[in-house]
Amino acid sequence: MVASASHNPTSSRGFAVYLHWPFCLAKCPYCDFNSHVRDGVDQDAWRRALLDEIDRAAARLPGREVGSIFFGGGTPSLMPAATVAAIIDRIAGHWGMDGAVEITLEANPTSVEAGRFRAYAAAGVNRLSLGVQALNDTDLRRLGRNHDAREAMAALSLARDTFARCNFDLIYARPGQDEASWRAELSQALELGPSHLSLYQLSIEKGTAFDGTVQAADGDLAADLFEATQQMCLDAGLPAYEISNHAALGQECRHNLTYWRYGEYLGLGPGAHGRLLIDGERLATSQRTSPEKWLAGEGRASESVLSREERATEMLMMGMRLTQGVNGGDFKAEVGMPLVDWLAGEGLDRLLAGGLLSWQGENLAASDAGLQVLNAVLAELLP
Repeated sequence: MVASASHNPTSSRGFAVYLHWPFCLAKCPYCDFNSHVRDGVDQDAWRRALLDEIDRAAARLPGREVGSIFFGGGTPSLMPAATVAAIIDRIAGHWGMDGAVEITLEANPTSVEAGRFRAYAAAGVNRLSLGVQALNDTDLRRLGRNHDAREAMAALSLARDTFARCNFDLIYARPGQDEASWRAELSQALELGPSHLSLYQLSIEKGTAFDGTVQAADGDLAADLFEATQQMCLDAGLPAYEISNHAALGQECRHNLTYWRYGEYLGLGPGAHGRLLIDGERLATSQRTSPEKWLAGEGRASESVLSREERATEMLMMGMRLTQGVNGGDFKAEVGMPLVDWLAGEGLDRLLAGGLLSWQGENLAASDAGLQVLNAVLAELLP
């Protein structure tokens, strides 16, 4: 028997659908996502394959209510709007849709992609996430972006006129960037009056074009930039709700909150991952990364059952990113043991005594100082 939503302890944390579009016009030198440059894409074949994958998933996951859909990539703003509409319609045909369902599409601010915004809105997208990354042309070129600052500002203006909600991304701690220049750029961004900002420190990932050619910011500068970012956004009415995400009250990304709260999410498309509850077990799913092999349909997805220890570790690693921390009640429902008992030990005591973690009732959260060194905190906290 397949578990229904009424027997699903994650249902209060949401059921989300993520769809990965793996194609880009160019590969950015800092990007380690599953993205690929192709001369031609058979749009009809991809539409059919994605719809078929939704059908197969729905047969195993009855009774769910979709709280969010997220088109990520890659560059999903290269998808035809008709494909986006067909996917949304197919999802709605299989599952109930929350009355406040959030449907996000990631986009780049080139003029070609911005020209599709109204068609995406008509297809059902109600939230756009725009990959701006920098507000000056010199750094945009360094980051390998295909748009310039003028296009970015025009796309932002159009997005705000077209969609009910809008986010844009910036990367900071870029090569040669000091605190003064970042403060000036962030001020410019905040003057635009955004309701949501995703602000990521540049990290140099293995296998990217930046690996071995670009140096990440040193620890002291990175800390200064992080602190400046948190305070400036807070002062502007966009407090951090997650380590890299800032929003006005009520404008938090519902889809990503499902991840961070360890809800249930279905991942579709090449390289997509999911966490599903079926027959009382938590499954980790992953889809093949190669677009061509995925489209061919053989061995598209794999899955494994997560142990209680694995579930606890994942829930802590995700939840500690949130400024509200890990919800103790949700942890107990997932793992079957109070959070305070699961973590009891010298590592937790040291982190509490050092002011890097604190209890907020039965919830455990990182302080501002703890969020700055979250990887080290998690290494100390987890076995």
